[in-house]
Amino acid sequence: MRTLPIDPLLLDFPESFESERLLIRAPLWGDGAAVNEAVRESVEELRPWMPWAQTVPTIEESELSIRRARVHFLERKDMRLHLVHKYTGQLIGSSGLHRMNWKSRSFEIGYWVRTSCQQQGYITEAVHAITHFAIRELQASRIEIRCDSRNTRSRRVAERAGFTLDGILRQDMLGVQGALRDTMVFSKVRGVEF
Repeated sequence: MRTLPIDPLLLDFPESFESERLLIRAPLWGDGAAVNEAVRESVEELRPWMPWAQTVPTIEESELSIRRARVHFLERKDMRLHLVHKYTGQLIGSSGLHRMNWKSRSFEIGYWVRTSCQQQGYITEAVHAITHFAIRELQASRIEIRCDSRNTRSRRVAERAGFTLDGILRQDMLGVQGALRDTMVFSKVRGVEF
């Protein structure tokens, strides 16, 4: 295993990689319109789980979010990744590595998929590819997926991708409607699952 720099700003790694059907890449300026279209299509399905999906954004708000995400990616503070279909160019959804702890090499994978692309295996495919990227390029020691205990689709992605349920954090966070909710924590750890 190669030694990585302590300061994540010194890390060089690709801003894109591929899975069987997806180009998985860092956000780019100009992505706002495509993201806005996907969010508008999917807002009703996203609203119960995603705090940022409580209102429908304007194209300008989506572009601003993309530009902030690009800066955070470059600063290695958060790594939003766009999921683009390799053959059609359509934005399928978004994923990425979040809650990054560079000292312990621990990362959380988050994700959402546009409504018209649900139940086609895109997110499970993306989670596998992002997991391999984190292991290979970032020397991840722990990768987590966290989800609301009521979000059965998200839970199934974690299970299909081979993540182990570490436990359920009871009344861990406020849900989007203001009530406390339980959080399921799944993980893969170096030396056990990879």
